[in-house]
This record gives sequence, structure tokens and C-alpha cells, in this order.
Amino acid sequence: MERIVLASQSPRRKQLLEWAEIPFDIVVKETAESFPRDLDIEKVPVYIAREKAMAVKAGIAENKIILAADTVVVLGDRIIGKPKDRKDALAILASLSGNIHRVITGVVLMRNGQELSFFDSTEVIFHELSDTQISFYVDKYKPYDKAGAYAIQEWIGVVGIKAIIGDFYNVMGLPVSRVVQALNILNNP
Repeated sequence: MERIVLASQSPRRKQLLEWAEIPFDIVVKETAESFPRDLDIEKVPVYIAREKAMAVKAGIAENKIILAADTVVVLGDRIIGKPKDRKDALAILASLSGNIHRVITGVVLMRNGQELSFFDSTEVIFHELSDTQISFYVDKYKPYDKAGAYAIQEWIGVVGIKAIIGDFYNVMGLPVSRVVQALNILNNP
């Protein structure tokens, strides 16, 4: 597979692409992770991913594939972002405890003026978590750069998640098998 451009600094996305043996270079430009308030929830991460891809597109050769992604956590009809601080992280995890939430990752791939975009949604069911468990996780793992204040591949995922319905890797930040299928389409038009 040819080398692509990953428009993300996420260590998890980097790891997933490495596991899939997709060669890539990281190119990132700072973008605001804002979106129109009237946008359907499923379209929000695709919108933000598109903004990330467009931000790096100017400096990239047209024939290179750009991959951008964004992940949101949704509880009910509310998007839960990255926690602002420890207190916010504790509150977010307390709200997820014993509940079902969705993790939605939007993906945008661009090449030669062509764009492929999609989102993947996974349901995550947490066990009831004690205040002690939540505090332990936040204090040890400091999940301040993670939507929903947790990473499924860390301690909290191992002990706190009762079930997932959908793609595990989507919850990590990239539905890799769908990305590979999309890359095959762009590589073989």
C-alpha cells in the first residue's frame, strides 16, 4: 500500500495504522474543533475530520491520500468532549457509569479532488463504577486528551466495560477495517 498522510496527532490512530501496516506520515495543522450547532450528531465528527483534512491539504501533493478522523462520545443526545480538568473527568465518568453511550468516529479521505467520508458508531455499556475506581483511573491515567475521559484499551476499559456493540477499534479512535476498504477504493479507482 502506498504511503498516506495522517492528519492527526492521536497516538491511538498512529498505533492502529501501524497494526494495519499502512505506511503514513503525520502532518497536522491546528484547527478549531467547532461545528454548526444544527448539525446531526452523526455528522459532527465527519465535519471536524473534514476541517482537519482541508487544513493540511494545501501543503500536500494532489496525488497523496489524506486521512483525517475525529471521535465523539455521545450520552443520550449530548456530545461529551474532552474533560477540561480532573473534576470534569470525574463527572464525565460518573455520568457514563452504568449507562450505554455511543462512540462515533468520522473519517474523511481525500485524493485528487475526490473525497470519501463516513462515520462508524459503536455502543459501549459500562458497569457501575465506584467513585474509588473512577478516581483511581483519572489520577493514574490522566485522560484529559480523550473524548469521554477514557480510553477503552486502558485499565478502565478492561475492568469497567460490560459490553460493546460494534467495532472495538472505532472506540479506540479509528474503524480500521472500513478505512482499509476506503483506501482500496482510492487506490483502485
